[in-house]
Amino acid sequence: MSSPNILLLGAPGAGKGTQSRRLTESFGVEHVTTGDALRENKGMDISHLDLEYATPGEYMDAGELVPDPVVNEIVKTALQEADGYVLDGYPRNESQTEYLDSITDLDVVLYLDVGDEELVRRLTGRRVCEDCGATYHVDFDPPEEEGVCDECGGDLYQREDDTEETARERINVYEENTEPVVEYFREKGVLVEVDGEQAPDDVWADVKDAVEANAN
Repeated sequence: MSSPNILLLGAPGAGKGTQSRRLTESFGVEHVTTGDALRENKGMDISHLDLEYATPGEYMDAGELVPDPVVNEIVKTALQEADGYVLDGYPRNESQTEYLDSITDLDVVLYLDVGDEELVRRLTGRRVCEDCGATYHVDFDPPEEEGVCDECGGDLYQREDDTEETARERINVYEENTEPVVEYFREKGVLVEVDGEQAPDDVWADVKDAVEANAN
């Protein structure tokens, strides 16, 4: 099998990070995220796009959202340089989806399907040590003693962006923006839906099977 081109979709908390790591290790592909691609290409010359700034870094330094044409250009460069990839975090809207479809051939589009309540449980369960920064999860990776860090004995706390209110807002924003992306690939008949509420090893088995069945 040649190195596959994989698009991985799923809401915050769906397990994309875990499955992306396994995909890169198993299939020898690069993990491409918009965040990493932006950081690695802060100095890219985008003056030909005739926008407000000449590099992506200027948008980032100004605290402004990087416009779609810039994100598109950076993703295009990252995918062209990769010998197979798992793309995670892009596309985020319909115009980005159509652009992606025009610049690359995807072997498989995977969608990790997880219900809202399970997503909230996953997102709100993280706890961080206020002294050393070690992270835990109340369900999946709890400390030996509740509220106490195994590493240094410090107190564990819940970050503000891990509260239920914030988690639900993140999920709502994702669904509002990305549902058209999921529907786009579903209508094309290339979407493979994976039950993301299974145990991680079972999710991986379905993900691996889907890639092997669809990649050339």
